[in-house]
Amino acid sequence: MATLTKRATIYFDTDLHKALRLKSVETSRSVSELVNEAVKEALAEDAEDLKTFDERACEPLISYEEMLKRLKKDGRI
Repeated sequence: MATLTKRATIYFDTDLHKALRLKSVETSRSVSELVNEAVKEALAEDAEDLKTFDERACEPLISYEEMLKRLKKDGRI
C-alpha cells in the first residue's frame, strides 16, 4: 500500500544539508526518509512531554530558591 505524501520545500543550513546527504548515502535511505523520521521522533517526544506535564499538573509548585535549598540539603550541589 502506497503512503500518501505531501511535497514541501525546506531550506537547510549548508553543513546540515551536507550531513544529511552523507547519512543518506551511508544508510541507503533518502533525505526525505531521514527528515520524516526525525520530525516524527521530535513530535513523539513533544507528545510525551505534554503527557508528563498533564500528569504532574496537580503537584505543588516550589520556588527556585527552595529547590536549591533541597539540592544542597541532599548533597547534590
